[in-house]
Amino acid sequence: MTDFRTLARSAEAAMRDVFEPTPLQRNDHLSDRYDAEILLKREDLTPVRSYKLRGAFNAMRKVLERNPDTASFVCASAGNHAQGVAFMCRHFGVKGMVFMPVTTPQQKIMKTKSFGGEFVTVELTGDYFDDTLSAAKAHCAEVGGHFLSPFDDEDVIEGQASVGVEIEQQLGGAPDLIVMPVGGGGLSSGVRSYLGASCDYALVEPAGGACLGAALQAGHPVRLKQVETFADGAAVAQIGEKTFARLRDLDAERAMTVSEDRLCTTILEMLNVEGIVLEPAGALAVDALKDLRHEIRGKRVVCVTSGGNFDFERLPEVRERALRSSGIKKYYILRMPQRPGALRDFLNILGPNDDISRFEYLKKSARNFGSVLIGIEASDPGNFGQIETKMEAVGFAFRDITNDEVLAEFLI
Repeated sequence: MTDFRTLARSAEAAMRDVFEPTPLQRNDHLSDRYDAEILLKREDLTPVRSYKLRGAFNAMRKVLERNPDTASFVCASAGNHAQGVAFMCRHFGVKGMVFMPVTTPQQKIMKTKSFGGEFVTVELTGDYFDDTLSAAKAHCAEVGGHFLSPFDDEDVIEGQASVGVEIEQQLGGAPDLIVMPVGGGGLSSGVRSYLGASCDYALVEPAGGACLGAALQAGHPVRLKQVETFADGAAVAQIGEKTFARLRDLDAERAMTVSEDRLCTTILEMLNVEGIVLEPAGALAVDALKDLRHEIRGKRVVCVTSGGNFDFERLPEVRERALRSSGIKKYYILRMPQRPGALRDFLNILGPNDDISRFEYLKKSARNFGSVLIGIEASDPGNFGQIETKMEAVGFAFRDITNDEVLAEFLI
């Protein structure tokens, strides 16, 4: 039986007919900050701006080798997997049907159609991914096509392992540590299976979709009751059976989570400082360095930037979440007296570098007080302690709702 390392190397070699290896680049900015050699494996620079075309290529290649008459490939995806499958359908000259949720951003739909051209049909169905997946599998059974799993398939895992093959070739060996994002587990299980014990690993999930951590705790894959979809490239409700089989012996402490709000600070930093466009899932590995700083000093560390399909219409949301995570923006519900001069009294509380970014007030008849929703940006997080102390001193009742998930969702 051919071993996994040989299979992964064979997959990587075959890919060279389609696209070049992605760069492994030393990042001076991060290296200086963490006193380590930080290298970025730039999967955001593949032809479809994510590593997903690797697994799609290898799975389709092997299916067609086994059965050259395969007439149709089917997948369900809201993003990167869809684009990878579409790109490879065009490469192999085979028909593909890509099912996407009705709520998929138009930019992703158009890119999928562009990559697939005449070979791919996009079908929009279902408000939620589970509905889309069910429709895709039903269609696949009806037409006798081959369903391409986004991660829970041995050929896909083998294809994603080509990232590890390239890292080994580009470095002339393994680094001290590889930091990778985890969604369904295809990338992390493939790279870890290829490189084995030759290096250490840190696998990173968004806090709102920590399916690997849940599986390690339970000893088997479990379905999360709720998933925060902001980091959509890694927001998976349940890790794959096959991928978890390759990750089940991972030390639970090596499965890390980062908050979606903090992740936004890294997205903005990489864009503004380095000119690197990363989608939320693509920034997970870089963001995790903040929690690894004491461990990685003096070491060679590879961060896999898994994707760069970022919709710039989301930039205001990213900035908003980054400001809140950094502690320099807060929202309050303020009980303001309904009397002349009350607003002026409140404004006198603010310092010269404090700015009001949101103010909503409705004067109510026959009441002594009115409610105000107010957003404040400060130059320093410490300013808010002074603001709150002054509000209490002059008798303004208030409630900080910045981190109140229910109120923030409806009001902010």
